[in-house]
Amino acid sequence: MTAPERPVLSIVIPIFNEEENVPILAAEIRQALEPLGIRYEVVAVDDGSTDGSWARLEAVRAVDPRWVLVALRRNFGQTAALSAGFDHARGEVIVPLDGDLQNDPADIPRLLALAKDYDIVSGWRKNRQDPFLSRRLPSMLANWIISRVTGIRLHDYGCTLKAYRREIVEHLRLYGEMHRFIPAIASWMGISFIEVETHHRPRRFGRSKYGITRTLHVILDLITVKFLLSFATKPIQVFGMLGMAAVGAGGAIGAYLTAIKLFFGAQIGGRPLLFLAVLLIVVGVQFVVMGLLGEMLARIYHESQQKRIYIVKRVEGRSAHEE
Repeated sequence: MTAPERPVLSIVIPIFNEEENVPILAAEIRQALEPLGIRYEVVAVDDGSTDGSWARLEAVRAVDPRWVLVALRRNFGQTAALSAGFDHARGEVIVPLDGDLQNDPADIPRLLALAKDYDIVSGWRKNRQDPFLSRRLPSMLANWIISRVTGIRLHDYGCTLKAYRREIVEHLRLYGEMHRFIPAIASWMGISFIEVETHHRPRRFGRSKYGITRTLHVILDLITVKFLLSFATKPIQVFGMLGMAAVGAGGAIGAYLTAIKLFFGAQIGGRPLLFLAVLLIVVGVQFVVMGLLGEMLARIYHESQQKRIYIVKRVEGRSAHEE
């Protein structure tokens, strides 16, 4: 029995208490995609909803079998819901979409067309319909910081509406609140990306599930992303450099104290500089040891699971089955 043909497009929608929005969203997706005449699927992930969202999703699937429903056992958060959707998506291009109707499905055909030439097509909610102080201002600050730290310059990292080629998503492992960092996380593969303006609409039903308090989570995850991008396969270079700097500073202070003790007879036993020198040397040695442990863990992680530290784009002149 042959496997069913892979759809051209998979739409991934995390759903959490959006029962009023589900039927409207289904109708808008159908209206936007039917004229294209392509094979597509919609993977809806119920992230532990406590209202009637699942019943509405089942009603939609009863009418349209292109909908694939995934129910999580509890509310795991948007990143986990998107990750579950990516795992179940089969399309050549994968487009995540918010379930609150603020993203416009009418933008999907344009993103899909651009995905033929780019690995990632990122939506930009230029005219965002959210409160300025509680949502837009923190988002503007976060986008600026993320762009500066990661080197991937985007106006709107937080826009869920993006188009990813399948080979990009297949290599992603998402944790915490890292769904917003996907373009930055994927940058180590050597991706091509473009940012396009998309429509953003006011919320019609329900309320936002995400508040200003997640800004701290974003900052902490950004630190993780920066470390993974720069030093995931070479932790000794960050911890070793810090350790060598600390040992060097401690050694210099120790040499200075030794010199004034030998040549000038100064008392150094009770000087804070002596304790600082000892502290720096001890901390420096610990940093170097942490770097060595990190190197061992990185090698165990990659070698035990046969994970490569590179991604091949294409091979010419050799069959995929040749060694």
